[in-house]
Amino acid sequence: MVPIRRASGPPRAGIRGSSLARNPGRIGTILRHPTINASSEGLHDGAKPSGLSSWMAYLNLTKPRLLPMVLFTGLPLLGLAAGGWPSPGFSLAVLLGVALAAASANALNAWVERDLDARMERTRRRPLPAGELTSSAALRFAVALGFLSTALLGALGGWVAASLCVGSILFYVLVYTIWLKPRTAWNTVVGAVAGAAAPILADATINGSVGLAGFSLFAIVFAWQPPHVFAIALYRKAEYEAAGVVMLPTAIGDAATRRWIVVLSLALIPVSLLPYFAGFAGPVYVGVALLATFGFIGSAIHLLFQASDDAARWVFRASLGWLFAIFLAINLEIVFRTL
Repeated sequence: MVPIRRASGPPRAGIRGSSLARNPGRIGTILRHPTINASSEGLHDGAKPSGLSSWMAYLNLTKPRLLPMVLFTGLPLLGLAAGGWPSPGFSLAVLLGVALAAASANALNAWVERDLDARMERTRRRPLPAGELTSSAALRFAVALGFLSTALLGALGGWVAASLCVGSILFYVLVYTIWLKPRTAWNTVVGAVAGAAAPILADATINGSVGLAGFSLFAIVFAWQPPHVFAIALYRKAEYEAAGVVMLPTAIGDAATRRWIVVLSLALIPVSLLPYFAGFAGPVYVGVALLATFGFIGSAIHLLFQASDDAARWVFRASLGWLFAIFLAINLEIVFRTL
């Protein structure tokens, strides 16, 4: 931490143009409270939230906008359980355990990357760089979520579910966030393993092991993530570079990244058909999957010839639409089959 020694004069490097530079009153607050870390606008060592704002800060630490997708990808395994749908109480407990595991991984990721988040426009308003939580409180909360999710899934599904829960959290934090992300632009490909964990966690909890259905849905979410993230990396390239994060466009160039997005979108054709070949989806699903996949491929081809941020954003939106269509079709087909 580099303390700010005076409120007068030009802003120090790292806060130029930030809200600290625009608001001298906040600098005065830092001067009066030297335990506050003001580097890169990250006040995460001195924040003292209270009441509703504190609860919202803890919630936002888990990146709650990602959690519905996690639950959506784990939901089909409930309908595929041996003997039919489990009881509502058991089903809710499984989904809660999966959500808590994802929340723990997200919160630990936010704790590790708190200084990096402070340097990026799209992440500097997260709870830690915005000073809404102390880093120690965030770490305790993230670890507590991890213990709670492991205990819950272990109680419901046994040691396999508990082991996969711990493994997915540690893989995301240690292998992806700490080891790979600072070292290789291909980190997303390996990190997608943890990002696709919800189906196998749900399968192991419900059935005591991971079967063909769990692996099929895992493969779908895994294959979806690289082109999705590479599209973001294209239209956020300048921001990543300014923060010192080497993503694929910086490492191999924009044109090569666009070609990889096309290749990876083509790979979604066989991957999207896995539920059909695994025997838990029918021809209606196949029609929806192919239609959604060809739409995704079309957006990727458009990006290949129309090199612009808008085209990359369109691929990003198309990727979200693809994942939603795939899992909506699977969930609806399973529901209608079990009625």
